[in-house]
Amino acid sequence: MKSWGPFLLCLLLSMGIWLAHNLSLTYTDLVSVGVVAESNLEGRAQRSSSEVEVTARVRASGFHLIWMARRRSVTVFFRAEDLEHREGELFAISAEDLQKYGTDIFGDASVVERFNARELLFRFKPEYSRKVPVRANRSLSFKPQYFLRGDITLEPDSVLIFGEKWRVDDIDAIYTRNITHNDLRKSVHGTVKLEKPAGVRLSADHVAYGIELTRFVELEGTVPVQVRGVPPGVTMRVRPSSVQLQLKCIFPLSSNPVDHAVVYADYAEFLASREGACLLHCDSLSAGVLDCRIIPQVCECMEITE
Repeated sequence: MKSWGPFLLCLLLSMGIWLAHNLSLTYTDLVSVGVVAESNLEGRAQRSSSEVEVTARVRASGFHLIWMARRRSVTVFFRAEDLEHREGELFAISAEDLQKYGTDIFGDASVVERFNARELLFRFKPEYSRKVPVRANRSLSFKPQYFLRGDITLEPDSVLIFGEKWRVDDIDAIYTRNITHNDLRKSVHGTVKLEKPAGVRLSADHVAYGIELTRFVELEGTVPVQVRGVPPGVTMRVRPSSVQLQLKCIFPLSSNPVDHAVVYADYAEFLASREGACLLHCDSLSAGVLDCRIIPQVCECMEITE
């Protein structure tokens, strides 16, 4: 009897090795998994109201096929653009679009060869929603002679808010958490979380942002003040007759934009003013001008009738 012990041990060990080897091989089989869908459909609940069974021919190891056979259900997030409204609460996703979510449904260790159904139908109940813009909270500082070009870009620049109507209608915008960068000298891109108001949900919990910088030079010069919109037979004089113009311009420059700038007072604004003071304006600036400052910004006007 003692001689049987080592033999049985070797037999069990060899069977274990044989089984492990066979289960590590790749097989193709029909696999069914229950799927609960989530999405950010406008005017709909986040989660489907029922589970749908998804069947596909899947290629995977024997170990993974056994694991999938024991898997009860899975929750998968589907992009709203992949779901097509059929009628009522029903939304469909085609087998072609479903391929994008194969690993979400059957796991990373599997390859979906084909789905049995041409499309799947999920039921999403109505839920009140509204789209609002996303606005950036920011705290930025720049190295000398660097400037923010345009404004911070956000992607997406709007989100859907879901919840009770009175809560949703009370919200005009969603704000990011503070975007903080100090001593910037080059463009920056990143992601930032959104501040979610209480009692609602959002179609996104974060956005991507872009901060584009440009290098600038400061130019200044003296420019005469012109008048515009003066009717025939009327003369309008302004004081001072010339002002100091300070410009921030993208570097490098092909020419001096101060030489082409026009500073003017508008006659219609003079008539609307009570004290004869006009706010000065500047145009004919090149596209490379980032910022314009007129000193002084206001002039005194006098109308002379001929």
